[in-house]
Amino acid sequence: MSSIVIDRQATHWIITLNRPDKLNALSAGIVEELLQAFDDAEAARMPLVVLQGEGRCFSAGFDMSEVQTQSEGDLVLRFIRIETLLNRIASSPCFTVALAHGRNFGAGVDLVAACNLRVAAPGSTFRMPGLKFGLVLGSARFARIVGTREAQRILEMATTFDVERASANGFIELIAGPEEHAAVIEAAIERVNALPADSRALLRRALDTEQADTDLAALVRSASAPGLHKRIEAYLASQKKA
Repeated sequence: MSSIVIDRQATHWIITLNRPDKLNALSAGIVEELLQAFDDAEAARMPLVVLQGEGRCFSAGFDMSEVQTQSEGDLVLRFIRIETLLNRIASSPCFTVALAHGRNFGAGVDLVAACNLRVAAPGSTFRMPGLKFGLVLGSARFARIVGTREAQRILEMATTFDVERASANGFIELIAGPEEHAAVIEAAIERVNALPADSRALLRRALDTEQADTDLAALVRSASAPGLHKRIEAYLASQKKA
């Protein structure tokens, strides 16, 4: 059974993370499905792709359920594939929209950050705890969005920040609930169609701030440091005590 659902419309695709029982946590399988979906969208020359999550939240981030049964090498590869997905979305020729809601964590927040237009429902929250177990995933992209000092304030304490702070620091561009999503998508279609496809591509290249190789190297260095299992286990134990 697929972990994503794709609604293919003439003007846009809506990709729904569909593991509500796991809070749309990013398993190895769902990451590969998302990579394939973006390959397919680009092949179809789809101008607009929307990401959303089924259930209580957009995404709870990295799926920790199989950590104890996987080798450190397997875990490092999983993090690399997530970083590959983030880079794929951030560099996609498709205009991307994230529709976030609920309590979002880690790589789920990074998925939002990778999109061009970041929308969140009232009451949404975000937390990026990767540095608690020594992982640098999406940190630089987050800093490029909100600024270095704001990123440091949030990341060094793994602070949970609400949608109001996310709106103030620029992480979220628009606060809108599910009842407004149709209008958000219509506005995004109008935005995409404001320029010819070739001009949009020129603008994207001119304004590109992505540092895919640098971001991937930072992730690999942090994830491949010996003791990843112990660091994750210590973090999970600390969360149970909190």
